Amino acid sequence: MPVVFRQNGFRFLFYSNEGSPREPPHVHALKDGIEAKFWLQPEVVVASNDGFSAKTLRELTEIIEARRGDILQAWKDFFG
Repeated sequence: MPVVFRQNGFRFLFYSNEGSPREPPHVHALKDGIEAKFWLQPEVVVASNDGFSAKTLRELTEIIEARRGDILQAWKDFFG
């Protein structure tokens, strides 16, 4: 699972074996055994959440929005 970046104690990553056919571009955020998944297009939205608070989800959404271009480029570089 390629880690795209780390920020504020969170790991932002893709799973290399996820979906067949592959799902649209998205990123997972993990910290302390808790995970959330975010769609990247057409806008950043929470796809699933396994325990983060609403406040943390807002923080994660802001981080992902700020880095969305980098994340999408990493997606293209990894998945082709």
